[in-house]
Amino acid sequence: MEIKIDDLSGSEIAEFLEEHIRDMKSVSPPESKHALGLEGLRKPEITFWTVWKGNHLIACGAIKELDVDHAEIKSMRTAAQYRGKGVASLLLEHILNEAKLRGYRQISLETGSMSFFEPARNLYAKYGFQSCAPFSTYQEDPNSVFMTREL
Repeated sequence: MEIKIDDLSGSEIAEFLEEHIRDMKSVSPPESKHALGLEGLRKPEITFWTVWKGNHLIACGAIKELDVDHAEIKSMRTAAQYRGKGVASLLLEHILNEAKLRGYRQISLETGSMSFFEPARNLYAKYGFQSCAPFSTYQEDPNSVFMTREL
């Protein structure tokens, strides 16, 4: 597997993210959907990575700088056929290492509270993330779980 920075210009990632948005819309009400599309991810404060197995895009994730000490994980997704095989752990470790290299002292995320998101919440808890209050521009939302950890 290879993890590389992605400029979000390829058709593979466009399709992959569109599937991500469809999944989020199917389980989250519109007012609780925080997944970013291509344009939302094409920001200077966001670095986006894709994970490839040969020529197959199998996962993605991003980090968004909130301020010099704090970053947010965005758009973590693993292709269905690769879930439960350690791909998300590999990518999360990569993102956490990059966050440390950049000097962030805290990294946070928002994910859903529904059962669909339980594997994601379990993964983040395994890596030391704990529940927290809404951060950045987020508001309290019964459909969201906010998590954070020190680096």
